[in-house]
Amino acid sequence: MNIAGISYSSSTAQKGLRKILKKTSGRDGQGHISTRHRGGRHKRFLRLIDFKRDKVGMEATVLSIEYDPNRSANIALLEYSDGEKRYILCPTGLKAKDTVMSGVKGEIKIGNALPLMSIPIGTEIHNVELYPGLGGKMIKSAGGFAVIVAKGEKHVDIKLSSKEIRRLPALCMATIGRVSRSENKNNNLKKAGDSRHRGRRPTVRGTAMHPGAHPHGGGEGRSSQGMNPKTKWGKPAFGKRTRTKKWSDKFIIKRRK
Repeated sequence: MNIAGISYSSSTAQKGLRKILKKTSGRDGQGHISTRHRGGRHKRFLRLIDFKRDKVGMEATVLSIEYDPNRSANIALLEYSDGEKRYILCPTGLKAKDTVMSGVKGEIKIGNALPLMSIPIGTEIHNVELYPGLGGKMIKSAGGFAVIVAKGEKHVDIKLSSKEIRRLPALCMATIGRVSRSENKNNNLKKAGDSRHRGRRPTVRGTAMHPGAHPHGGGEGRSSQGMNPKTKWGKPAFGKRTRTKKWSDKFIIKRRK
């Protein structure tokens, strides 16, 4: 199926750039459930995406814009001048037959990947590296973007859509433009089967369980929690901070809260 120039067929995924995505159904190596409410999703291919954009100085032509069942954004199939093909995240406005390039010599246009030090202040970017050569780690979901707000000799400050400001090494690569399918946040699932196809199984309220299965369970008739909200394992929920410290926290200049 082809709608508005976007291919929605799994069979059109470029051979050599796809592989079967193994089902784990939320189980660990012993087969025990390690993540609840997962399993039963539709069989699909995993598209291998080029997040590093390391073919520097070589032009590539966009062959097609394709649907990827593994992410909220579309992907673009590129063919480089040496004949190699790669998938990248498709930014808004990129079309088939357009040309893109990565490296310092690239123009400031949608789809090109450049070091942060070579991108002007106020430019929208996505697929941003946290460390040079690590590959894009931030801003990869539908409609995502950041804006460069300050530049120094060794570091560049970017402002995320959450209003958080981060400082990154100036040699980190980023792609010009915002990620495609910004309307994805407005899509509503029409039926329960839509969630099951995505691998999301039903979630049962703790108050509907028996006392042996959840701290909120039990009681005569319908009852409230009767206590501070807890998880299934008795740990505090709804309000307790769970974010662990990361090595990249030192780059946060201004938090979103």
